[in-house]
Amino acid sequence: MSTSQVWGGRTAEERRAERRARLIHAAFETWGDSGWAAVTMRGVCAKAGLTDRYFYESFTDRDALLAAVWDQLRDETTAAIITVHAEMADAHPLEQLRGVAEVAVTRFAAEPRRARILFGDHSGSSLLEGRRHELTLLVTRLMAEQGLPYLATDVDEDDYRHSMLMAVGGVMELVTAWRAGAVDLDTDGLINQITRFGTALSNHYLAEPPH
Repeated sequence: MSTSQVWGGRTAEERRAERRARLIHAAFETWGDSGWAAVTMRGVCAKAGLTDRYFYESFTDRDALLAAVWDQLRDETTAAIITVHAEMADAHPLEQLRGVAEVAVTRFAAEPRRARILFGDHSGSSLLEGRRHELTLLVTRLMAEQGLPYLATDVDEDDYRHSMLMAVGGVMELVTAWRAGAVDLDTDGLINQITRFGTALSNHYLAEPPH
């Protein structure tokens, strides 16, 4: 059957996309509730109400499904960061940082499974450990670029980028601890903590104070 043929009001391609989305959502829920190791092909198919055949229609194996879940959340998170930067393009980097922190923390508080997937324990999966490392570097690049026009004249740019990497990695660990209940902070407290840390970096590297 051609993918353009319509059955039940939808094309074959649309039905395939809908089945793929159901599998990803089922994996998201399982992973977010019980950790990545709990995600299995049969368990996800049962949760999605689909047979094994439809799993292999979209994914070669479990790693491909885990990657799809991760990539979707990564894209949604980075898109939110980029949107904040675009909307606050004329604001000082510290103001942008607070805007990013407010959006990210609010999203994680509203759906804690997002934080568990992005910042949870990925040990045992080289695929997920690699993706978390890539996410750290991506967010570091996005955040560092906002401060470049404000750098003091005597600042070494490589040193600045290295410190930004340490800062982003530290914030990610703080969010991980917050998600696990190891840090006694509400959402406002977490946002304030991130902003205060950003202020300390700003005082060291940036020439222009916030408005």
